Amino acid sequence: MSQFNVYSISVEDIIGWVKSGEVAIPEIQRPFVWSNAKVRDLMDSLYKGFPIGYIIVWKNPDVKLKDGSLSSGKKILIDGQQRVTALQAAVAGLMVTGEDYKKKRIQIAFNPVTETFEVSNPAIKKDNRWIPDIAEIFTPTFSEWSFIPNYCQVNNLAGQEQKVASAINKLKSIYNISIGVTDLSQTLTIDEVTDIFIRINSQGVVLSQADFAMSKISADDFYGGNDTRKMIDYFCHFMRSPVDYDAIAANDTEFVEYGGMQKIKWVVNETEDIYVPDYTDVLRVSFTHKFMRGKIADLVSLLSGRDFETRENLESIAEDSFHKLRQGVENFVNETNFKRYIMIVKSTGIIDTSLVRSQNVLNFGYILYLTLRDRGMNAALIEKLVRKWIVLSMLTGRYSSSPESAMDYDIKRFTEMNPEKFVATTEEGEMSDAFWNTVLVQRLDTSVSSSPYFLLFLMAQVKAGSRGFLSEQIDVSSLIQQRGDIHHIFPKRYLQKNGINNRRDYNQIANYVYTQSEINIKIKNDAPCVYVAKMKEQIANGELQYGGITDADDLKKNLAENCVPEEFMNMDSNDYKAFLEKRRILMAGFIRRFYESLG
Repeated sequence: MSQFNVYSISVEDIIGWVKSGEVAIPEIQRPFVWSNAKVRDLMDSLYKGFPIGYIIVWKNPDVKLKDGSLSSGKKILIDGQQRVTALQAAVAGLMVTGEDYKKKRIQIAFNPVTETFEVSNPAIKKDNRWIPDIAEIFTPTFSEWSFIPNYCQVNNLAGQEQKVASAINKLKSIYNISIGVTDLSQTLTIDEVTDIFIRINSQGVVLSQADFAMSKISADDFYGGNDTRKMIDYFCHFMRSPVDYDAIAANDTEFVEYGGMQKIKWVVNETEDIYVPDYTDVLRVSFTHKFMRGKIADLVSLLSGRDFETRENLESIAEDSFHKLRQGVENFVNETNFKRYIMIVKSTGIIDTSLVRSQNVLNFGYILYLTLRDRGMNAALIEKLVRKWIVLSMLTGRYSSSPESAMDYDIKRFTEMNPEKFVATTEEGEMSDAFWNTVLVQRLDTSVSSSPYFLLFLMAQVKAGSRGFLSEQIDVSSLIQQRGDIHHIFPKRYLQKNGINNRRDYNQIANYVYTQSEINIKIKNDAPCVYVAKMKEQIANGELQYGGITDADDLKKNLAENCVPEEFMNMDSNDYKAFLEKRRILMAGFIRRFYESLG
C-alpha cells in the first residue's frame, strides 16, 4: 500500500494554506535563509514556466473534539519551506522572519517591457519602467485597465499597450501555476517521516522529533501553543544574542502584551555560558519533568491528543498536554530555577563550559532539579542529589547512547521510588569497588583530552582547590578560567627523541597537567629527573626557576594535588609506562574521593 498521494495545487492555494494556518513549518526550517536574489530567480522561473520542484507535506492525525466531532489535523511542510515562504514574500507581500529574527519585506521588481525581474532598490523605485513591487499586481484592488494606459503614457510607450498587457497578464497567471505536492500518509510514524526528510534533503539537514514537536506547538491556535513556542525560541536566542532583544520586542508586541517577554527578559543580562540550551534542550527538559516521559515522539502524540490506551486522539488530552507543556517551559525559563541550577552545576566543579561535553548530562540534571522541586523536597537535599547525579552520569556515560531511553527510565524511577534510594541503588549496581579500582583506571587509559574521565579529574581538582603543576599559588581553577594550557609531565619532544613516537602514547591523559606557561617553558624538553633536580636546587638555594615553591614538603604536596607519584622525581623515558600506570591509579582514587565528598 502506498504511503503517499501525489497531486497538484496552485500557487494561490499554497499561499492560502499558509495564511490560514493550515500548514505548519518544522522548526529547523523556520528562519528564512534565502537571499533576495534567489527569490527573484524563483519568480523568474515561475514566469517562464520552468519547474521549481515539488513540496512534501505530512498530515497530523485528526482529533476527536469534546462534542464528538472530528477536527482535521494540520499539515506539516516537510520539504519546500523556503520556496513557499519566498512566494509569501514576493507574491502575497507578507513579512518574513530572517535568521536574526527581524521581520522584513522582500520586494521583487518587474519590467513589463523587457520581462525581467530584479530585487527592488532605490534606483529601480525611481525608474518608471519598473513595477517596484510585484505584490501590488496580486492585490484585489489592482486594475490593469487603469495601470496599463498610465504606465505606457509615463514611459512614452504609445502603441505598446498590448505588449505591456500581455506581460502583466502573464505575471498575474503565476497565481494559477500548479506545483506538485507529495502528501505523506498520516499513518506514518515520526521516525519514518524523519527518515524520508533526510533521504530527500540534499543539504543533509537532520530533522529531529523536536522539530516536529515545535511545529505542532507553533501551529496551535487554541491553547497558546504559539506563545509557548516563542518563549522557547526567544529564550534560546537571547542566551546567544542578547543584543537582539530590543528589535525582537519591538517586532513582536503581541508576545510582549501576553507577558511572555517579561518572563525571559532577565536572560539578556545573563553572563554564564556553562549551560546554553537550544530549543531541543528546552523542549526535552520541559516535557520530561512535567510528563515523566523521556521520548519526544510521545510529546508529539500527546499534543495531537493521543490516548495511548484507546489509541484515539482526543481534544481533552491535547488541551491538557499544551497546558502542562507551557507550565514546564515556564519552569525552565524561570530566573530563580535556572540560576539555582547553574549554582548546583558549578558546585560540582564544572566552572567552565569546557569541562562538560554532554549536553544531555546537564539536561537531565535540570530535569531532576525541577522534578524534585515540584515535589517540594528540601532544597539542600535537592542540591545533593542533583550534584551527585550529574557526576554519576558523567562517570558512567549514562546518556552517551540512547539518551531518550535512559532519561525515560530514570525519570520514572525518580518519581516512582524514593529519590535517595534510587541514587543509592544505582551506586551499588554501577559504582562498586571494581568500578573504581579497575574499570575507571582502564578508562583513564586514553589519549583523548576531551575524555569525560579527564574532565572529571579536573573537576575534582577544582573542588579540592588543587594548584597547577609546580605552582606555589596559582590553582587549577584559575588556569581553566583564564584559558590556561594543558602540558605534558614527560615533555612530548623528550619522549619522541627517546623512541616514544606514537601519539596515543605520548598524549596519554595521565601525562597531562595544567601548568603555568612560564613553568612549562622552563621545563622545555627535559626529563622529569632533570627538571626536578633543578627544582631541588631551587629549594636549596632559593633561586626561583620553576614557579615559587621553595619548600620540599610543599613540592610533595603539589605533586599529590596533581596525582603525580613521588617516584616520578627520579624517572626518565624508561620509566614512562610505569609512571602512567601509577598515575592512573592515583587519578581514579582522587576522582572517587571527589565523588564521595558530594554528599
